[in-house]
Amino acid sequence: MAGVVSNDVWKNWDKTGKSEFIKTCIQLLKDEHKSPVFDKSGKVSSIITNINALIDKGLKGQLKVEAVVSTLQELVTLHPDIPSIILDVLSITDASCIPDSSNEDSKERNNLCFIIKECEKILSDQLLKERLEIDSLQEVGILKNKTFYSKFIKVKTKLYYKQRKFNLFREECEGFAKLQTELNQEFGENTNHENVLDIVQSLIGCFNLDPNRVLDIILESFENKPKDAKLFVPLICAYMKDPKIVSEVLASKFTFLRNSESSVPRSLYILTAQLLQHNIISLDDIYLWLTPEDKVMYKECEKAMKDAKEYVRKLQIISINNKEKEETPEEPENVLEKYNSNQKLGLCEALLLVGDWENAKNLINRLPDHYALSFQPIALALCKLLHYIIEPVYREFCKLGPKIKGKPIPPHDNPLSPKQAKTFLELREHAIPMLITLGASLRFDPVLMYKIIRIAKAALTSYGVDSSKSPCPSGDTLYHDILTILDTTILSSLSYMDCNCCIAEEVWTVLKLYPYQNRYCLYSRWKNETYSLYPDLLRKRGDSEKQIKNIMKRVSKENIKPVGRLIGKLTHCSPGFLFDYILLQIQVYSNLIHPVVDSLKYLTSLSYDVLGFCLVECLANADKKRVKHDSTSISTWLQSLSSFCGAVYKKYIIELTGLLQYVANQLKAQKSLDLLILKEIVQKMAGVEAAEDLTMEQVNAMAGGELLKAEAGYLSQVRNTKKSSLRLKEAMSEHNLAVALCLLMAQQNYCVVYRETQKNHLKLVGKLADQCQDTLVQFGTFLGSSLSVDEYVNKLPTIQSMLLDYHIPNEVAFFLARPMFNHAINIKYDQLRKSDPNYKKLSTNVKNQKYYEAVTEVMEPVHKSIIPLHPAKIWEDISPQFLTTFWSLTMYDLYVPDETYQQVITKTRQQSQATLESSNNNKGKKEQERYVTLGEKLQDEKKKQHEHVEKVMYRLKQEKDTWFLSRSAKSAKNETITRFLQLCLFPRCTFTSIDAVYCAKFVHVIHMLKTPNFSTLLCYDRLFCDVTYSITSCSENEAMRYGRFLYAMLETVMRWHKSKELFEKECANYPGFVTKYRLNNQHADNLDNVGYENYRHVCHKWHYKLAKAMVTCLDSKDYVQIRNSLIILIKIIPFFPVLQKVGQFIEKRIEKVRDEEKNNRQDLFTLSSSYLGLLKQRIISGHMVKESDFHILVEKEKVVKGHDSKSDSGSNKHNGEVKEDSNKEKADKKAKVEDLKVVSRTSQGSQGSGDYNTWERSERTYKEEPREKHRREEKRDDFDKERERDKRRERKEEKIAKQEERQYREERYTEISPKEEIRYSSDRQVDRYYEERGGHYYREVRDEREIGLSGGNNGSTSMGRHSQEPETDRDVKRRKMDGSSLKSSKHEERKLQQQLDYMLEKTDKKERSGKVKEKREKLSDEEKELRKERKLGRKRDRTEEALQVDMKRRREEEKAAKMSHQNGEIMEPVHQREKHHRSRDISPYPRERSHDDRIEIRDKQYPFHRQF
Repeated sequence: MAGVVSNDVWKNWDKTGKSEFIKTCIQLLKDEHKSPVFDKSGKVSSIITNINALIDKGLKGQLKVEAVVSTLQELVTLHPDIPSIILDVLSITDASCIPDSSNEDSKERNNLCFIIKECEKILSDQLLKERLEIDSLQEVGILKNKTFYSKFIKVKTKLYYKQRKFNLFREECEGFAKLQTELNQEFGENTNHENVLDIVQSLIGCFNLDPNRVLDIILESFENKPKDAKLFVPLICAYMKDPKIVSEVLASKFTFLRNSESSVPRSLYILTAQLLQHNIISLDDIYLWLTPEDKVMYKECEKAMKDAKEYVRKLQIISINNKEKEETPEEPENVLEKYNSNQKLGLCEALLLVGDWENAKNLINRLPDHYALSFQPIALALCKLLHYIIEPVYREFCKLGPKIKGKPIPPHDNPLSPKQAKTFLELREHAIPMLITLGASLRFDPVLMYKIIRIAKAALTSYGVDSSKSPCPSGDTLYHDILTILDTTILSSLSYMDCNCCIAEEVWTVLKLYPYQNRYCLYSRWKNETYSLYPDLLRKRGDSEKQIKNIMKRVSKENIKPVGRLIGKLTHCSPGFLFDYILLQIQVYSNLIHPVVDSLKYLTSLSYDVLGFCLVECLANADKKRVKHDSTSISTWLQSLSSFCGAVYKKYIIELTGLLQYVANQLKAQKSLDLLILKEIVQKMAGVEAAEDLTMEQVNAMAGGELLKAEAGYLSQVRNTKKSSLRLKEAMSEHNLAVALCLLMAQQNYCVVYRETQKNHLKLVGKLADQCQDTLVQFGTFLGSSLSVDEYVNKLPTIQSMLLDYHIPNEVAFFLARPMFNHAINIKYDQLRKSDPNYKKLSTNVKNQKYYEAVTEVMEPVHKSIIPLHPAKIWEDISPQFLTTFWSLTMYDLYVPDETYQQVITKTRQQSQATLESSNNNKGKKEQERYVTLGEKLQDEKKKQHEHVEKVMYRLKQEKDTWFLSRSAKSAKNETITRFLQLCLFPRCTFTSIDAVYCAKFVHVIHMLKTPNFSTLLCYDRLFCDVTYSITSCSENEAMRYGRFLYAMLETVMRWHKSKELFEKECANYPGFVTKYRLNNQHADNLDNVGYENYRHVCHKWHYKLAKAMVTCLDSKDYVQIRNSLIILIKIIPFFPVLQKVGQFIEKRIEKVRDEEKNNRQDLFTLSSSYLGLLKQRIISGHMVKESDFHILVEKEKVVKGHDSKSDSGSNKHNGEVKEDSNKEKADKKAKVEDLKVVSRTSQGSQGSGDYNTWERSERTYKEEPREKHRREEKRDDFDKERERDKRRERKEEKIAKQEERQYREERYTEISPKEEIRYSSDRQVDRYYEERGGHYYREVRDEREIGLSGGNNGSTSMGRHSQEPETDRDVKRRKMDGSSLKSSKHEERKLQQQLDYMLEKTDKKERSGKVKEKREKLSDEEKELRKERKLGRKRDRTEEALQVDMKRRREEEKAAKMSHQNGEIMEPVHQREKHHRSRDISPYPRERSHDDRIEIRDKQYPFHRQF
């Protein structure tokens, strides 16, 4: 601050400080005519600060008091106001420097007294006595008279407290009387307030009246005559212009009434309100005088809320002590008395009555939230004002009719009241703020509530909002204001209205115009926030919760109607939290679902919509776990809620969009658990079940038309779904959810496995994948049945878009696109047919040709669209046309279920006859006519399907020649079958049960069409020989479908096996059973086809392979493998097992599984027990057959003899073909022997290399010793420790022998060229590609499990020597394989049987382990040595035999090379390299790996594979 002295001045006071201080003060006191207290800018000057600092330094002793006094003396001369300033400073210092006992304080007091005493010399005595305290003056000695203080008190008392005596009664009584007469007379319209004011002033002057008393009388007159405000208001303004005086007069009235404990009259509140409205006084002036204080009211509100919460808490407490005395109920508070004692509330009501909204709002805002309007008088006053404001709008836009006139609202008496609204937008000025302030207190005036709702509806309608689908209007509208009114006022008021369903329906008429997002937001705030704002509402909620708990205890099927009425009454006003409790009970007790659904029929439309919101909110609860504690199955609460959703949405009209959007959002977040909700909704509302466990009768019915499906295809006949299905369809269409859900489910199927459930249990992963798959099929079926064909085509994307843009799997994309294909084909077919002028008289062949042309034109773009989906090498084996044909057809296209049609038609006729006989009335006749009509429709449907199947078969016959492409004449069909399995059969056979049967049927159709380049036998062999990996990779439902597929395949296989005539008719001369393919596609003779007995041997092998695969899975201890194998066994039990030994063996394994899982995994125990019951029933009923009945058994000697004869006849055979000059009987005998060898080699070639050594070792024991002796030795040796050491030595010797064999063969055969190495590596890359595409396909290429049909494969090429290609250049892999496998090929049939016996005995070893140990101890050393020698001898014999066989074969080849081919072609020389190694363009197949390599590779690829 400018002019303040520094500290250096005080330090150097004697030298230069005093002069600097004087100079500074002189600068501040230049102008003598102005006050030194303020400077030029009006701010406080520094002169006071300097003087105060000077005196303070003197008091504290930093300066001498004499120096201080001398300085003050100099300052006094500078300005006339300085003495006053000095005395002010001394007075303040005197007040702060109180005498004390401490030395420092007494010293400062002495210095002060000295300065004051010395100031008497420089300041006037009068000024000193005026400014300083009397005590200080006496202490200093300026006042020497001791009686001065007592005289001062007397004068003060006389001046302030002694009244002057007047004769009031005599002087003023007449004046007041005249004043009252003048003010209370009837004033005319021409009365002027100025005249009245003159009269009042005259009376005051004449009778000497007190002006304040006159003001009080004027106010009282105004209070008695409030309608004369036009006169009194200007009179008061003219008489008393100071608003504070008027406020004080009014305050004295309020204070007097409060002290006298009498209620304030309403007229006084009206008077105060009018004075406030006319701005004579302000609210701040009068508010301070009103009671109670705001703090009291805030505490009162807090206490009320606390008591309400405590009340609700006590309601939730369950007392188990019956003797405990109940608490005395709280005495109800006297609201009226509380209201009358509150002057602020009375004033608030008066303000609203006179129409002063601004001051009333200001006063309400000062009070606690919702406090003032919780009192009915205030709320009704505001409602009355609202009636007046909205009257013009209501009369104009909400007329009930021209003849119905509502009760008019009179205009307001006060011209200063708010203006009436004449348009919707004018409501925003006063009405909408009033409604928001009114809040839940709108409940006091239901009529006004109806008016507001109707005005809101009229406003929305005027904006073009007709439904929830309408877009939000643009521009300045009340669209969002109405949402605010609904949130703050209408819904909260509805919560107070008990059982008022009419007003709830009226509220719904407005709410339904908003989309579900806005509605659900309102419901959320209503349920979760509104009740916490009002203590009374909180208590009401507690009472309602107690009632709903009591009601839910009584819910049952017997009392649905009374309980439903009670629930309806409760939910009319406050549905939200009540539904929360109901849903909580449903989650815990699923048996309440149906009674609760039936009891909800008395709800209002608003309650139904709130129920939909509560369901979504409950489902979206993130705190609840959606899986059980074991993390292997979906939580019970989610299952119960899903079932409830389906039931309640079907029975009642509730908007579905919110729930469906929730499911879609969950799928976007890669969460598929909530698909259970969609599954239940589609099942209940549309009647489309996700049924997988169909009977074969139902599967056959599903191959028919829509009528047959409805009558016999579904598990339960779901009726009355027409309306609910239509509602579901409309809900899907509103936000285009149908396509979105379809695509999301299709994409989620892979997310379930690879993203969503990475850390979950495998059982749960399978369930979720099944649920996603089932729901997708169910949903797609619903869309196909509910949407019209045009709608379906327009809504769903094209097949190209689904495959390329959305990356949908083939099976799903074609499943969704099939209706579109059929629609396009039918349209094109009609166009082509009608283009012919004689289209009504076309022959069947012409129609079929037209149909084929239509198919070709429609499907051509689809053929092109799938080409980029697969590598070019795929299309070298199968054509895109075949792929699209396979995926675009269904069972309806291939097969007509005539028997099922006939059964349903017969049943319909019986029902018609029974109805006709039972009733003779009109109703019975109508029912009978309905049955007759149904039968006729079924006949027509059957006829149409026959015509359709005929067209499809014509189409397939035209296409079949281009399906499977032959890359070269010598190409084996193994790759074609592999592509067919990978791309067609395996993906589709696990899609649905109908598709599983379709796959089997399609294979049969391909066979019956005599399709070129397709081996039916190889296809069946690849399917049956090793199903272990397919079983392992299936989920539970996929295992059921795969079992259904195997059932259908086995049905065909066993049908051919059963009847030789049927086999000869359907298989004998068909390409699918050809075992040898010639150059130039020449036709094969009878010797190239598999004979009937040979086929039966192959069937026998397939049954053993299936048994082996099932046992492998059952022994794996893995949950998925055991479960899937049990499911498949149950499905295929009509056709497997049929062999007694296989049945006994599987029975023992199943019993073992059952015993192990009895107290462990209950679901596996149940499945195994169920299968055991079925299996034992079949065994008892005699369905099992002996092996001799299944096929012709071949003794060991015959097999050896057949082998020798085969070797001797090598000169009569050229490359596997029998010469013509042989006699017929000899050829037949050879063919028969060859057939036996086909079985042997096929069985060997098809088994996996991993278990080959096990089977070979088991054969060694059986080869030379009788069976009984072998059994005795096995019993002794299995648990012998020395036997283990023998085995190890035996393995070493065997390995040495194999190395010698390999070395010998390598000397005989040429090396593989580098070119062949390159080809082999490239083919191996292709194999790796398919390993990435799918793990469960049979991608273990070129091993012994396959039945190859020609040169590059060792599968069915082994079907017999006569079936080999007419070429001498056999593969090296064939030579290597024969060298190692020929040892066991002679006794394969016997080996399979013996191995089964061995495995049967092995399962009984534990039971006989005690006896074995006793016998084992008795063995002598000599017997052990003899056994070792026998084993070594057998090994040497086998090695020598293999070498002899190899040498014989080479001699046969050399002879065959010298002869010309019987077709006239010259064979290549033996010494050329191509004899053993074919070039890439001739054979596309890689060379065979060695036996050890195959074992190593297979172990890497399938580490879980187990050996017997």
